[in-house]
Amino acid sequence: MLDVSGSLSVPSVLDADAPSPAATSPYLSAPVVRPLSEILPDDPLLMMGAGPVPIPDAVARANSVVINHLGTTMSTIITQVKEMARYVFQTRSNWVLGVAGPGSAAMEMAISNLVRPQSKVLCVVNGFFSARMAEMSRRLNADVAILEIDGHRAAMLDEVEAALLAHRPECLTIVQGETSNTVFNRELPAIARLAKRHGCLVIVDAVCTLSTMPLDMDTWQIDAVITGGQKGLSSIPGVSLIAFSDEAWERIAQRTDSNSHWCLDARLATNFWHKGSYHYTAPVSGVLALHEALRLVCAETLPARFERHARCSLALQQSIEAMGLQLFAPTASRLNSVVGIEVPRALDNGQVCAHISERYHVEISGSFGLPVVRIGQMGEQCRSHNLFRTVHALGSTMRDLGVKVDLPTSMAALEKGLQIPAHRGIAPGAI
Repeated sequence: MLDVSGSLSVPSVLDADAPSPAATSPYLSAPVVRPLSEILPDDPLLMMGAGPVPIPDAVARANSVVINHLGTTMSTIITQVKEMARYVFQTRSNWVLGVAGPGSAAMEMAISNLVRPQSKVLCVVNGFFSARMAEMSRRLNADVAILEIDGHRAAMLDEVEAALLAHRPECLTIVQGETSNTVFNRELPAIARLAKRHGCLVIVDAVCTLSTMPLDMDTWQIDAVITGGQKGLSSIPGVSLIAFSDEAWERIAQRTDSNSHWCLDARLATNFWHKGSYHYTAPVSGVLALHEALRLVCAETLPARFERHARCSLALQQSIEAMGLQLFAPTASRLNSVVGIEVPRALDNGQVCAHISERYHVEISGSFGLPVVRIGQMGEQCRSHNLFRTVHALGSTMRDLGVKVDLPTSMAALEKGLQIPAHRGIAPGAI
């Protein structure tokens, strides 16, 4: 505005009649938020639930780096990721791909590329995540048959064979380990071979099991294996892996219809993962983190890694029982990579998880409506110092909440179990 002298004047900040900048701005007001330093706990939580898991320093350092998602450097990294992934999957197949997304995105990539509208799919369902594969198949308008297994036990070969004969499916979906209720489908090798004899493609969810226990994709005749980075591999969430057999890839290559999922179209994904070209901007930091996670798996070797996981998980299970608590899954169907513990009737799992986190800074998981808490035994969770802290925190939590437990005996059982070589007294396939 002009004053009496004809000069331009600016309204005083004290002028109540002057409009505020926010009132005249065409933009929304910027929010005022708390920085992470005020949100995250001073003492970091020990991640001992069903995932994500603690990551090694090498993985964390790699995750802090950003490079060009195309070019020779990334091509070298991608080549090595695929080479190492083949070792972890135990496959000679060329068709290894990464997925920008969680394990469920890799699951959907497998299903959306192999399952077509009206094709018959048999889904072995014994928990939350195996049911998710059935739901994904339904959304593709497939003809889905469900083999429902009681949530406390593994699928048996004879009941799968009966379902194969009854439905004559083109694809079979099954989990190796059902993370939600800690059930281990121990007969997976025989089930996969049986399905192949029936002319079926076999899709396996190995999100919580890959690199924690044996999985031999080629020998077991599996056509698609999916996994996430944030569990057994001890990488970050958000970058996953999938491997297709040659037979599965032939089915993909011969499709005449378009995949309804553009980002998850396996043929388009080869542009980046096999041709060094563009599909979408890859999560480069996550790919670098995955590279380092796989490198550490290969350096340890699978046999040594399987033994470490078996020794730690069995020691944990023995300590839980010595404490006076009950394990959820029966021994014959019990998963080692995620251990389910029945919550005493006076409590609910939300109370237990909240107390152990707030008081002892250890994070464990509930379980999708079941009266269970779950402790992970995947990757870096399977270290003795993490187990001692977790068992002590769980026992202390139970005592704090009024449950009578024997914590000294539990800690002694854990120490004894960790000293026993994993190959002694373990049934074949248990690791």
